[in-house]
Amino acid sequence: MSGIVELEQILRSLQPNLGDGEFVFCTFTDMKYGDHAELTPLGVFQEPEGMTLIVPRHRADRAGIEYDACFRQLTLTVHSSLNTVGLTATVAGVLAEHGISANVVAAFYHDHVFVPTDKAEEALVALQALQG
Repeated sequence: MSGIVELEQILRSLQPNLGDGEFVFCTFTDMKYGDHAELTPLGVFQEPEGMTLIVPRHRADRAGIEYDACFRQLTLTVHSSLNTVGLTATVAGVLAEHGISANVVAAFYHDHVFVPTDKAEEALVALQALQG
């Protein structure tokens, strides 16, 4: 059930998909896993400074949680291996050429790229171009 390792094959099969909705990154300093489950976080990461949650914007707004920016999620639907070398660098590099920030989350099956809401469509086109 392992994913594709070869970078060129992954790029040919990238199939980026722009998901619906907006997401925000928020942080909590005094939190443990399971807290704020009502926010239905898409992702959670523990850092020394606090726990970061990636949550739907509408849930953060409803809870009165502050955030700095809004993002859309691009999923690279190809099943890439966690051992692939260069995928994150390639994706981030292409987006950087277009002046688009990329917040990449690698999960078991797919990589997910969070891009600024106002640049999401442009990011999708840029990543589609990687397929050749």
